[in-house]
Amino acid sequence: MIHIIHENDTWLEPLRLELAERALPYAEWFIDDLVLDLNSAPPEGVFYNRMSASSHTRDHRYAWEATRGLMGWLEAHGRRVVNNRRATELEVSKVEQAIALQASGLMTPKTVAVTGPQALRSAAADWSDPFILKPNRGGKGTGVELIRNQAQLDLIVERFEDYTLDGTVVLQSYVQPADGRVWRLEFVGGNHLYTVSIDAGGGFELCPSDACQIGNAYCPADGRAKFEILDGHRPEELERCLSFLRDAGMEVAAMEAAPDAQGRLRFYDVNINTNYNAEAERRQGLEQTGMGEIAAFLGRELEVVRTDAKRQKQHAS
Repeated sequence: MIHIIHENDTWLEPLRLELAERALPYAEWFIDDLVLDLNSAPPEGVFYNRMSASSHTRDHRYAWEATRGLMGWLEAHGRRVVNNRRATELEVSKVEQAIALQASGLMTPKTVAVTGPQALRSAAADWSDPFILKPNRGGKGTGVELIRNQAQLDLIVERFEDYTLDGTVVLQSYVQPADGRVWRLEFVGGNHLYTVSIDAGGGFELCPSDACQIGNAYCPADGRAKFEILDGHRPEELERCLSFLRDAGMEVAAMEAAPDAQGRLRFYDVNINTNYNAEAERRQGLEQTGMGEIAAFLGRELEVVRTDAKRQKQHAS
């Protein structure tokens, strides 16, 4: 069957509906309530990893550490894992994301990583323009702030231990898109599903899930919806994005970027626990939703695993 590894029950509901519609068998592995018998083998099937960097904001402080061990166990036994251990590592580290993005030829904002409050003060002194400050491990835009003055910085320095989970924070240049909107490129099964244009005027918590919204009626001042799917959008960076995702082991993922003054995309976030805005999908009239595409992809992968298992059984006999 399909095994779904997660720590957020609410975000899983749309996928449950899509799996049920296709009569696909599945089991849920709630990462904060898990027992692993390391002397036994994992069950057969396809394992879909939806661990989120924002798990600590839902009182699941050690979800990442538990998932890392689970990934090691599954991969040691050769199980089919969607979003593997490497993907899990990148999910929770803005530092490693920036390094991997740059290695793939993708542009990022100017990025500096610091460990400790004194290092933060020192690094911030070299920035003359407003800059973005974010925890190395955040998720959902948690803790991301635009630092405009010394007073804002002092507040974070004073509560540094509470601000960061792992002692590291990231400073990035602020790329202000001309129209105030950033892009979120969605990928399923190693393919570009669509691109979402997101109004960023309300802050940096840009989770597209319906469960994250405070009323879907919200519209920015320009009358456009907060989330809009761009019809037929294929940025020139797309092939490099696909290469990055292959190297990262991210088969279901989202990549967020801000267009700079020249229209070039500056990538600043990648996540594997991707969600979709149902209202934007309805407005676009999509026949297949994001969660529907995930369910269909998992169903195809399950059939591959079943076929391989039959062949191995026939060969053994």
